[in-house]
Amino acid sequence: MVQRKSTRIVTALPGPKSAAVLAKKAQYVAAPLEAYAPFIIRTSQGAVIEDLDGNRFIDFSGGWGCLAVGQRHQRIVAALHDQVDSFLHTDFTAVPYAPLVDLAEALCARTAISGDKRAAFFNSGAEALENAVKIARAYTKRKAVLVFENAFHGRTLLAMTMTHKAKPYKTGFGPFASDVYRLPYPYEYRKRVTPEEIETALLSLVDPAEVAVLVVEPVIGEGGFLVPPAWFLPFLRTLADKYGFVLAFDEVQSGIGRTGKFFAFEHFDVEPDLVCAAKSLASGLPLSAVVGRAKVMDAPIPSAIGGTYAGNPLACRAALEVLKTIDDEGLLARASHVGDRIQARFRRLAERFDVVGDVRGLGAMVAIELVKDRTTKEPAKDIASKIAQTAMANGAIFPTAGLQGNVLRVLVSFVITDAEIDEGMDILEDAFATALAKTKG
Repeated sequence: MVQRKSTRIVTALPGPKSAAVLAKKAQYVAAPLEAYAPFIIRTSQGAVIEDLDGNRFIDFSGGWGCLAVGQRHQRIVAALHDQVDSFLHTDFTAVPYAPLVDLAEALCARTAISGDKRAAFFNSGAEALENAVKIARAYTKRKAVLVFENAFHGRTLLAMTMTHKAKPYKTGFGPFASDVYRLPYPYEYRKRVTPEEIETALLSLVDPAEVAVLVVEPVIGEGGFLVPPAWFLPFLRTLADKYGFVLAFDEVQSGIGRTGKFFAFEHFDVEPDLVCAAKSLASGLPLSAVVGRAKVMDAPIPSAIGGTYAGNPLACRAALEVLKTIDDEGLLARASHVGDRIQARFRRLAERFDVVGDVRGLGAMVAIELVKDRTTKEPAKDIASKIAQTAMANGAIFPTAGLQGNVLRVLVSFVITDAEIDEGMDILEDAFATALAKTKG
């Protein structure tokens, strides 16, 4: 038995109760729905999860970035109970309801785009991205879509096409959507790219007069937590204005305070035409949004966008409380503090272990890239996996990322305490030592 302050490991993983459920999962749940954690959650609070067998973990994955305000925040729980006592569903386009309208107003007010704005709601990040493309095509009367290397935009057909990583996201699922063109991305640790090279690539791939929209993550998420150079996003604004296409930012992972600003693009002195949000927007309930300039958002004809469950009232009530909680509890500043504290520990790991090639991030969106050799920068996927598994076995959940799977990333809730951060990072540092010793052995 391992006992710390917040974590507690009392069984091998999975414990017997979790193992029973996982055996049933293997029998009845489709095999592609592979689980990252080798245990079954029983309860949670803040940044701590407890499984069916009494093991406790500090969760640095934050529900894949959905839990900015933590698990089961009391304000959100209270709002959900209140909504359940009123009504559950109508479909907003059948019988509208106030929480969706209130949320649209609140999101427009918080989105740093000048002029009149509109918002539309959907269920997932992929839906938001697909609808942003539809809206841009309706506005421009054009068809082509520009995306970047290392991008992840979702798993539906168009979003999957827009995503860069082939395996597992595209394997066996072709043919893909047409008129999607991929541009080079300035991955500063591995690949320097100039503005001129990006524009040259654009002109070689597609006639700019046919481009409806350029879609980019202001900070690349699944592709490795890549923070772009300062010139990058403003240059994309210049390109969009020069060639007359829409500029859309995918803030599904980087938005809702993750980087210490409400949206990550606010760090770069630039305005998009459209912004996509999801994940932490409704604290894990299915809700996504597209927010943007009114003239662009209003371009599709009536009933051209929507969905039966889009903007469901429970999720809208949760989202309203998320926004209030971020403001009332100063969670933007907290996100920056959390990220700084974790980055400091990551830099300490870099001093101790040569396998650390790069430490990077913005706010609480932080990552560490592992390599077999700092000179060749050969990705160390197996080592990253071993470290993550070792840390999880001892009570700290760290997900991986990157096209090569060699990045450890942090999407932790902003409400994590400093003591929990330190405990989790101690576990991670021990996991580095243990995994690397086994590798050398």
